[in-house]
Amino acid sequence: MKRILVTGGAGFIGSAFVRYMLNTYPELEVVNYDCLTYAGNLDNLAAVENDPRYSFVKGDIGDAEAVSAALAGVDTVVNFAAETHNDRSVSDPGVFVRTNVLGTHVLLEAARHAGVSRFHHISTDEVYGDLALDEQRAFKEEDVYRPRSPYSASKAASDHLVRAYHHTFGLPVTLSHCCNNYGPHQFPEKLVPLFAVNALQDKPLPLFKSSRNTREFIHADDHSAAVDAILRRGRIGEAYNIGTGTEKSVEEITDAILTALGKPETLKTYVPDRPGLDRRYLIDSTKIRTELGWAPKVNFEQGMRETILWYRDNPTWWKRVQSGAYREGRTEKARVRA
Repeated sequence: MKRILVTGGAGFIGSAFVRYMLNTYPELEVVNYDCLTYAGNLDNLAAVENDPRYSFVKGDIGDAEAVSAALAGVDTVVNFAAETHNDRSVSDPGVFVRTNVLGTHVLLEAARHAGVSRFHHISTDEVYGDLALDEQRAFKEEDVYRPRSPYSASKAASDHLVRAYHHTFGLPVTLSHCCNNYGPHQFPEKLVPLFAVNALQDKPLPLFKSSRNTREFIHADDHSAAVDAILRRGRIGEAYNIGTGTEKSVEEITDAILTALGKPETLKTYVPDRPGLDRRYLIDSTKIRTELGWAPKVNFEQGMRETILWYRDNPTWWKRVQSGAYREGRTEKARVRA
């Protein structure tokens, strides 16, 4: 890799990957391509915005002309760009289809014509469906897709397109399915930042009634390292599950947040379940561990506590998000690539 295009690089996981790659590879150039929807926050990239190897291009992956221009000189594409919030997919499924399916198609076409040496697509464990709380198995890469929400269905559709472009056109692709990410800079609509920020303001923490449902958790830095391993050593045309085996219920995560911040359990409130709420996600990450030698490094208890305290210690960041101030002049604050 000499120059890499990261789509969705201003989002939570995408920005973590941009920072990781620039910190890991001194010779690498990173182009961040992001249309800066509500979850795109260039504040996440303050640590690298003045790095001469980093540049930012404001654009939509559904804009064929803009994507083609951004691909000039790029040899590797990593597609993080996606609508990801399940609750939003229930209220407005069309946005998820437009970005996650049609946008991915535009990006694939542009990458094919540009002749990139690798197209890596970021997927999710949710394409596999869900498991019963007492089921004694984990999802494997060859499992049949059974998405249960508009979000996971749109990601499943984009996965199929990526594979089709490999088999039909020979585009050199890889895919990854990751479990729930946590870490600093996560937009406060997701569980950990939402509950941490609410607790810091003594506001209620709205747990779904099915609060014993579990999710598998990984730190965004471990996710970044896994994607890097796939880019370096992964087999073309293959998919890799990225997981830790660490399962926690919403109730357990909430308790951890309250404990770390010294807040009372009376902040817990219970709300009706979201339509189609999945019970449990767990993926088998044997393939990436044995083939590529990757393993998570961040201890969950320590990583989660440090993440919660990051929100406590960085009120300026989340207050700018809450007020909308992070949107002001955000193209101008980046060094935009010509």
